[in-house]
Amino acid sequence: MILRNHIAIALVVTFLFACKSSKNSTTSSSAFSGQKMPETFATNNDTINSAKLNWKELFVDTNLQTLLDVGLKNNFDLLAALQRMETANASVLQNKGPLFPTLNTSFSFWQRKFGYYTMDDAGNRVTEIEPGKVIPTNLPDYFVGLQTSWEVDVWGKLKNKKKAAVARYLATVQGKNLVVTNLISNVAHNYYELLALDAELEIIKETIKLEENALDLVSTQKQVGVANELAVQQFKAQLLNTKSLEFELQQQIYECESKINFILGRFPEKIVRDKSRLFKTTPFKINTGIPANLLQNRPDIQQAELELIAAKADLKAAKATFYPSLSINGTLGFQGYRAALLFTNPQSLAYSLLGNLLTPLVNRSAIKAAFKSANALQVEALYSYQKASLNAYVEVYNQVAKIKNIDQAIAFKTEETNAMSKSIETANDLFKYGKASYLEILLSQKGALETKIQLIEYKKRQFICTVDLYKALGGGWQ
Repeated sequence: MILRNHIAIALVVTFLFACKSSKNSTTSSSAFSGQKMPETFATNNDTINSAKLNWKELFVDTNLQTLLDVGLKNNFDLLAALQRMETANASVLQNKGPLFPTLNTSFSFWQRKFGYYTMDDAGNRVTEIEPGKVIPTNLPDYFVGLQTSWEVDVWGKLKNKKKAAVARYLATVQGKNLVVTNLISNVAHNYYELLALDAELEIIKETIKLEENALDLVSTQKQVGVANELAVQQFKAQLLNTKSLEFELQQQIYECESKINFILGRFPEKIVRDKSRLFKTTPFKINTGIPANLLQNRPDIQQAELELIAAKADLKAAKATFYPSLSINGTLGFQGYRAALLFTNPQSLAYSLLGNLLTPLVNRSAIKAAFKSANALQVEALYSYQKASLNAYVEVYNQVAKIKNIDQAIAFKTEETNAMSKSIETANDLFKYGKASYLEILLSQKGALETKIQLIEYKKRQFICTVDLYKALGGGWQ
């Protein structure tokens, strides 16, 4: 009775000692203080969120849709993300297994020989294993049957490990969604870049025709003594410069097509597109909704939140390692010293059952280090979540303002382009009658070319900003 009391007291003391260190490291409450997300984006009070729209509703260009369909099947980043999901799913199964008892079939053979001057051998020499037969010096031991082991998850260590694995699997799902969002955005970006290069090339070709006509005119005027050789050379130099721009743009088009094909996971080939579409259509209007929608729509925020959940579960699992662990081991089968006697029932029937209560005492520094590491990783995951939320809000806020400013810039640039086009006609008419110098024609042609290219750049940015806003809101993966 006294012995049992002493054992009970020792177990209680051991348990308390084991639990003590888990209280030494706790997450600082100040680490979890974060700013509340604003209720609106300040410049926009939409209640509808366009992120819920499927990308096919936004990108109505059938050529772009075809490219996106190919990318969603062949993009290497997306295929790799799917494999990361498979790996994370396997980790869930791996962490789910320890929650249940293991059951294995077992066949073992053990040959023993005790030393002559030992208690075991001395006892065996006079002990009969069968009537009239003493235990042999070389004693075989056969066993065939079942083995089981089970760690009883008293403190939730195994449960939290599984919870962390599930959260990380779901995080890889959101990671895959993020890859899809980026894929949609990158293909659309480069597609509109390609359309802009096509438009610039058309402008360059039109400008070359105008400059060739101007060169012919000034060459004729030189022959009749109205213009001089300097004017001819100036017009010729400008024409050569514009022609060099044509080849430079063609190279950029080849590279842009190759970039799109690389994203699609295929070798370079011609990209089918409507080259005039940039100016025939306007970008789809994007409604931002409220900032709180970002928490559900943005894959990166969802991923960061799930990583935070996993880190919290890891911390709980690390804390549980300070507590005693209870494991149960058992066997059930047939055992004998001769194979012929192995299945003699019930004489050869054997079983064992062992309950084991282990409490860490000596190697506690490693457990403390693991706990502190899990605690720090949890705080880091929290900061990552807060950063993702803040970044999402800032991206949407900036894109809304950018679209508004680009729309206004396009209106002014369109008027400027019309004015510069008229100035070329006016300068040519005045030059024919000797009321304008060749320098005025050169300046008007150069200015018109620059203005038209700038207008194309603004139109491209208008489409790209729409894509960026759709992406910033978390659209593209639905």
